[in-house]
Amino acid sequence: MRKRFKNLLRIFLSSYVTTGISAGLGLLIIAASVFFLFGPLAASVATVGAIVCIPPDRASPRRNKFFHLLPAAVIGLPLFACVQILHDQPLYLGLLLVPATFMAFLAGAWGKQGVPIVISIMFAMIFSMAVPSQSHGVSLLVTCGYFALGATAYLLYATASNTLLNDRYRAQVLGEIFLSMGALMRIQGSRFGAALGQYPAPQPGELMQKQAELADELQAARNILLESPRQPRRQQLAAMLINLLELRDHLLASELDLDAAAANPDCAATLDQLGQIIGQLAKAVENMGDALLRGGIPPSFTDRRSELADLNWNVAGNAQPGTDFPPVWMLLRGLIHRVGNINDEIVKLNRLARGEAEPDLALVRTAWKLFVSPTAWSWRPFLLLWRWDAPPLRHALRAALAVGTGYCLSLALPWATHGYWILLTIVVVLRGSLSQTLERRDSRVAGTVLGCILAAGLLVMNPPLLLLMIIVPVAQAISHSFAIKRYLITSVSATVLSLTLAHLLSAGTSLEFHVFERLGDTLIGAGIAWAFSYVLPSWERGQIVALVNRAVLAQARHAKIALSRSQLQAIDDEFELEWRLARKEAFDSLSALVQATRRSLSEPRAVRPALESLEQLLARGHQLLAQLTAVKSLLIRRGHLEHDDISEPMHIAAQKIDTALTAPHSDALPDAPVYKAWPIENSAADSLDYDLKPLILRRLNLSVDIAIKLREDADRALAIRSAENRQAIEDKA
Repeated sequence: MRKRFKNLLRIFLSSYVTTGISAGLGLLIIAASVFFLFGPLAASVATVGAIVCIPPDRASPRRNKFFHLLPAAVIGLPLFACVQILHDQPLYLGLLLVPATFMAFLAGAWGKQGVPIVISIMFAMIFSMAVPSQSHGVSLLVTCGYFALGATAYLLYATASNTLLNDRYRAQVLGEIFLSMGALMRIQGSRFGAALGQYPAPQPGELMQKQAELADELQAARNILLESPRQPRRQQLAAMLINLLELRDHLLASELDLDAAAANPDCAATLDQLGQIIGQLAKAVENMGDALLRGGIPPSFTDRRSELADLNWNVAGNAQPGTDFPPVWMLLRGLIHRVGNINDEIVKLNRLARGEAEPDLALVRTAWKLFVSPTAWSWRPFLLLWRWDAPPLRHALRAALAVGTGYCLSLALPWATHGYWILLTIVVVLRGSLSQTLERRDSRVAGTVLGCILAAGLLVMNPPLLLLMIIVPVAQAISHSFAIKRYLITSVSATVLSLTLAHLLSAGTSLEFHVFERLGDTLIGAGIAWAFSYVLPSWERGQIVALVNRAVLAQARHAKIALSRSQLQAIDDEFELEWRLARKEAFDSLSALVQATRRSLSEPRAVRPALESLEQLLARGHQLLAQLTAVKSLLIRRGHLEHDDISEPMHIAAQKIDTALTAPHSDALPDAPVYKAWPIENSAADSLDYDLKPLILRRLNLSVDIAIKLREDADRALAIRSAENRQAIEDKA
């Protein structure tokens, strides 16, 4: 019960719920103001104008916020007017809807920035169908003026609200990142704890999926937290975000040698203790996240270094002589050390969060300039999509055909009061990939059923008008809050919203008819969206070539920079800008490939990519990042190493990895080890100062071996794709 309450509190205090509340409050203010100034018709049309501008209103940087929302109003107004003109001419209205839908969905070429604009533009046309044309003697110009009034008012409100809430958004977004990191750490801790065999270990795919989701969240957090960090509180939060990136690296590196150690029964007890410590560290990270969401100070963190030191001595006391390198005691000590690195980063984070340590201002300011995504609109995505295999172009054609089909069917149905509900369902369900469409379809249907039951139970009691007027913005707030996180909740609230509005606008129609019509139209619209997801499909395998090549090149660049002599000479610097940029691209490229691979699981088996090769490639990509992180950690751990001792092996390893990942032919892959082994000096198990040079050399050799296998996996995945292309050409011939 307590855990459930904590989860509900986290949701209520989240950034997406705050944006939903802000949107609902803005809608209420605009609707109420226009109602008292100009009457109910003006209020309903102005409400439509405001709703059209709501989808792109998310927690975002202050910079260019107004211009980020502006396309929704600028494009939506003329389309709203055109639908009003053609309201009573079904043929011409259909001829407008189909090409307008095609152009609207082209905004998907701008990715996450463009998708909400697609929804806004479609809302402008579909909701215009719901507004009576020139009713009560009101002219078209006046109706459009009310729409423009609502849209403009919301643009100004949303810009001001985002500015006022900016500091709150920074804390909330960072708190959500802490909670995601804590969840990832718990999964990793369960992998350690599974060594005793008391419960099954999580699947590697689950871990990679969580890492991919975290990478997406981190970029959104960078955009907000690293924008103009000039105030002390903002600098503190930005520094905590940068430390979280270091924590992620150490968490990834903690995976190294885990399988080898778990295979030895003598290691099970130590691994279980390490898993428990990671679980305690995860709780500390989640406590910091909760404190950020509440706006408080987190509790002081109990350093776990003493427990880790005890484990170190226990490992030394139980060490058995052997001939294998590295011996088991060295593997365990390496794991303990990497968990210690996680502990140290959490100590730093806790001190930053409690105001006991000052942020590195030079690091924060440089990150501000280089790690924030651009917010201005550019014509480049639009110019690059005009090729037949471009997914945004194919999706726009697919959507136009689906909307045209839905519109024709709505005209043929025996009920035509709310034919736009079919179109609305198509727009919100149909997505660029089959997996997303299926997810939306199921959530939309289930949410509509629940929403109809809830709305019917509410409206059958004939509540007063004031209560119904309050329900509309509340439902809008809930709908906007969960549109990305939990679409089922959005679907329920949107159904309540639409039925309440229909009840207000058409008192002569029975409630029962509205409910059954809504259910029928939703089922029809969801079915059309599902059917058209197979028309001009953009299967994920079509993107695999570009994603695989991006991931391989990103790994090569990261390895080259991480093992360069310049990085070795700057090993004590806290900020190594070029390496951080390369690391970010390596993680982002793997994240994109993970997401594409996951989406492909919902596609027909005949069109899926080479999943086995892709999964191996993803696993080895994360392993290579972990190995290079471990090399860096070992070098920092023993700063007294002579650069001349290690520079040549690192240079050779960098060359071999680069050759393995970028050579045009597989016969150019290296096959020799990096360097001759160093003699092991001062390597007794009971010594805390044992020689690390053999371990560094082992990491370098393993990195080269992983790079070779990664390239082989990539070649297999691309070869299968090339064979499929050739077969398709032969079939057409």
